[in-house]
Amino acid sequence: MKILTINCGSSSIKFCFIDTKKEEILAEGVVEKIGEDIGLYSYKSDSYTKKKRQILVENHEKGIQIILDTLMDSHHGVIKNESEIDAVGHRLVHGGEFFSDSIKISPDVIDVLIRCSDYAPLHNPANIKGVEAIMAQLPSLPQCGVFDTAFHQSMPPKAYLYPLPLELYEKHKIRRYGFHGTSHNYVSLKAAEYLDKRTKDLKIITCHIGNGASITAIDHGKSVDTSMGFTPLEGLMMGTRCGDIDPAIPVILQRQFGYSVDEVNSLIHKKSGMVGLSQISNDMREIEDDINERENPLAIQAFEVYCYRIKKYIGSYAAVMNGLDVLVFTGGVGENMSILRDNVCSNMDFLGMKLDTKQNDHFSKDILLLSRPESQVTILKVPTNEELMIALETEKILSN
Repeated sequence: MKILTINCGSSSIKFCFIDTKKEEILAEGVVEKIGEDIGLYSYKSDSYTKKKRQILVENHEKGIQIILDTLMDSHHGVIKNESEIDAVGHRLVHGGEFFSDSIKISPDVIDVLIRCSDYAPLHNPANIKGVEAIMAQLPSLPQCGVFDTAFHQSMPPKAYLYPLPLELYEKHKIRRYGFHGTSHNYVSLKAAEYLDKRTKDLKIITCHIGNGASITAIDHGKSVDTSMGFTPLEGLMMGTRCGDIDPAIPVILQRQFGYSVDEVNSLIHKKSGMVGLSQISNDMREIEDDINERENPLAIQAFEVYCYRIKKYIGSYAAVMNGLDVLVFTGGVGENMSILRDNVCSNMDFLGMKLDTKQNDHFSKDILLLSRPESQVTILKVPTNEELMIALETEKILSN
């Protein structure tokens, strides 16, 4: 099948057109700054690359139209007409307890996305816009959704329940859901394949470290705990999100210092994390430059907090699973920032973890073995490919 994958943000659309039979990317790109005065568009195929160019994109429907027009362009496209697109697969973020697997999109699915929008306010509304834009442009084309939360539905109650009054879960389904499930699932399968083993024979911790970041404990192929919670805010320190903090802090900010609910919400989602502590940027490339070239103490301190929190989760998840066979780094930061992997894996002797620093400094777009032969834990860098996973899941749904 030829599947178009769509990953909609509030002001962006990332897309990938994939031939699932060959597991080959035919074209990919991103529309950015939707709704702003000047948008950006980039596109890449085997025969043509257009780097970011300015373009007016009024809304998501217009963004989808630009993507479809490029795919079918007589000079630079990869298909002749829309009939060559077999289906669209969407990355959907929050599906609550309603879905434990990928699903064909229907009005009921959209209703669930709307009901869960308050739990993922940066993601679900944008996901809905993407689905509706495809419906407007290609109403007869089948659409499927792959939920970030689905992979984590295997967590036991002891992992997903919060120590709050039980009626909050029973009436309102307030519990840990977890996110980045598509990525965690994909890299765990690829890690096992690389080691010529099965996931059901391994205890794996996957670290998806990007602007958004989460860690998952995968015990014999099942997610048993994950760092993000009821929303994508909990867990690790991230680019702009605070992660774990004392839950009384937002109350005190409002009660004692006069912050409004919206101000607190903006602070913990958009002004905290790396950008908040470093006072520099949420971009880890800029942080790394400030550490290496300028020895900026704020950058160094923020980076140490960032790594320390990753290390804490690895230790706790090793305890939860009573051991650890494989540690996987993935995501934009996890794959590309060697000093982060070095910092996180140092002083982990109690787990028998030994990082090969020379291998760690080696750049590769492929899976990379980072541990020394004597290491009791295999350390891997595994490039994630959520788009391929979404395409394969979409094919599976429609084939069944």
